[in-house]
Amino acid sequence: MAGTGQLRLTAQRRAVLEVVRAARDHPTAAMIYHRVRQRHPGIAYATVYNALNYLVRMGQVRELRFGDGASRYDGRIEPHLHVICIQCGALDEADLTLPEELVNAAEQATGYTFETPIVQVFGLCPSCREEARATKETKERQETTDSSG
Repeated sequence: MAGTGQLRLTAQRRAVLEVVRAARDHPTAAMIYHRVRQRHPGIAYATVYNALNYLVRMGQVRELRFGDGASRYDGRIEPHLHVICIQCGALDEADLTLPEELVNAAEQATGYTFETPIVQVFGLCPSCREEARATKETKERQETTDSSG
């Protein structure tokens, strides 16, 4: 079970944990590696990867897996909501508290016991939504021009 045992933070693990907790973009291991290297230039990628695995096992960091893509890491371990763009893959958080009734109903419906419920909602981010709107308007103008000429 995650979070069991005594947490032992080496300087490298502490640096990785600080980077993940400070991040708002749910970085991949490679992104974390590049950020940690700014403080610890000699750190190896394997050290960062092993530190992430340790921190996940100890319940200090959440590993987020989305299909076949690279895992992302989240320093917020309390229940919260993730919103993921289906177009560009952007991953954000909504600062909403999950209703306990929803969590209880989901447990009853599935038979699962949730340790830390994290809800994921998929849709279009504001940038992709605006890009789709602009593309649609351009296409409609072209069709109008083509049909009148």
